[in-house]
Amino acid sequence: MNLLYQFIAALLVLLLSSQVLPPFAVTLLTEVCILGLFAMSLDLMVGFAKLVSFGHAAAYGLGAYSCALLLLHTDIPLPLALALAVVFTAVVAVGIAWVCTMATGISFAMLTLAFGQLFYAIVVKWASVTNGSDGLVGISRTAGPFGWQGLASRDGFYLFCGVCLIAAYFACRLLIMSPFGRVLIGIRDNEKKVTALGLNTRYYKISVIVVSYALGGLAGALYVAFAKFASPDLVYWPVSGQVLIMVILGGSGTLLGPVIGAAFYMLVEYQLGVYTDAWALILGSIFILSVIFMPKGIWGLVSRLGGLGRGSAESLEEKVAYEDRH
Repeated sequence: MNLLYQFIAALLVLLLSSQVLPPFAVTLLTEVCILGLFAMSLDLMVGFAKLVSFGHAAAYGLGAYSCALLLLHTDIPLPLALALAVVFTAVVAVGIAWVCTMATGISFAMLTLAFGQLFYAIVVKWASVTNGSDGLVGISRTAGPFGWQGLASRDGFYLFCGVCLIAAYFACRLLIMSPFGRVLIGIRDNEKKVTALGLNTRYYKISVIVVSYALGGLAGALYVAFAKFASPDLVYWPVSGQVLIMVILGGSGTLLGPVIGAAFYMLVEYQLGVYTDAWALILGSIFILSVIFMPKGIWGLVSRLGGLGRGSAESLEEKVAYEDRH
């Protein structure tokens, strides 16, 4: 019941913000919601299963291009295009996960990077479908079911992205607090012990990668509907690095932390870009300092200073451990 109240409160805040904030702020928050969802999807792998990915842009790009092609060449409603993009990304992720989980550690990370670069090469070279380096333009947000036009407006699409983020957060939270999530945390902390209990850890890894890619694909599909174009830059390896930085900045293994990290990264990048061309240097310095002085990220620092840890996503592992003891 507590989760239900939190969910309702989050929806009310989302609705209120769309009414009181200026148009520019609503547009900015829409992108924050999308990037927050993208970062949270990677946190499932990095924070809870210790599966560091250098190629998560592949999930983003798969969702983005599949949704873009559907919106360009069909008249299906936007929600259905998003759903199909998520399904397609998840199906492709099964094969990626099957291959990548044959390795561990840095070898796993490099395999994910290889798949990311492979997809980037496909996007650039398969010009007859993806329009090559020029990307796909002229994408429009089609009407929803029964001709509903709410998603075509700025506020309507912001609310939709916010609902997707909130729903994904609570779904992931329930997943982590489930027996499946307990196994993931066990794999992260001591995989040999989990294996000794007779569990096939590889199947759990494959499952969490598929879920992670599905959410990343949803974020990519939402971004295409938001920006109304899809380019190979969405799949390029720096995107994988940026989302990994968001997760570490916000606090991995917290679900909510990566969302904060994504908001912080985007807002700082925007503000620095206004004043200096050397914004990347300054942002890199901030990242280095945060790793040194905030090893648990922004959310970990806020939780510790403000006493929010007990009710935060960071306490998920404590709740799981408490339930296991009782």
